[in-house]
Amino acid sequence: MNSREEQLKAFDRLLTIMEELREQCPWDRKQTMESLRHLTIEETYELGDAILDNDVEEVRKELGDLLLHLVFYAKIGSETKDFDIADVANGICDKLIARHPHIYGDVEVADEEEVKKNWENLKLKEGKTSVLEGVPRSLPAVVKASRIQEKVAGVGFDWEKPEQVFEKLQEELGELQHEINTENKDKIEAEFGDVMFSMINYARFLGINPENALERTNKKFITRFQYLEGKAKGQNKALKDMTLAEMDVFWNEAKLL
Repeated sequence: MNSREEQLKAFDRLLTIMEELREQCPWDRKQTMESLRHLTIEETYELGDAILDNDVEEVRKELGDLLLHLVFYAKIGSETKDFDIADVANGICDKLIARHPHIYGDVEVADEEEVKKNWENLKLKEGKTSVLEGVPRSLPAVVKASRIQEKVAGVGFDWEKPEQVFEKLQEELGELQHEINTENKDKIEAEFGDVMFSMINYARFLGINPENALERTNKKFITRFQYLEGKAKGQNKALKDMTLAEMDVFWNEAKLL
């Protein structure tokens, strides 16, 4: 691993390159925070894919791409004299120190849960009017539901045991089935949302990240389906011309793999 001196030298090198690109490259000169936004989101998802794939080398590369974006935003901020990279770094350092009084102060905590509760209470003391203010509106729904539940749990609004959450999930499933029987689409959608929200809450009590769990299932399904496509192609068949029984044979083969 690199020494602290080498790490700082590498970061200084990145800042220098960013300055050169901003001055000399037509594309880099043209970029704004708004034009970079969708690219940053894309890079974040690519990092997420690499993490789920357990591809450490790809994680390293994607972290570099994200680091470039952070430096890019800070460079634009310095040009408008609003902030620079030192302001960004010092800002997060100050926040971390303020939010960890059990490390930098005289507060004592027993475990991780107490740390989380202190974190949310400290945010309210900083002027936030709701613990949910920090949940971005544009988060994907599954991630947003998970963050909402984590945040309200941090101030004590939570179930006590996993069994209670499972009972709530069963209750929501019953309500969904009732609305399905009435064939009211709006109410079915509302109850389906309640079921998903309860499932995400149950995942939290099981110590499972619901977004990661669903994405792993997505990846698994894609792998198996592409195996099925490959087998069908090897027999010069189109999937639409195969029976479900025929496709099921290859699907079961894919599951074994």
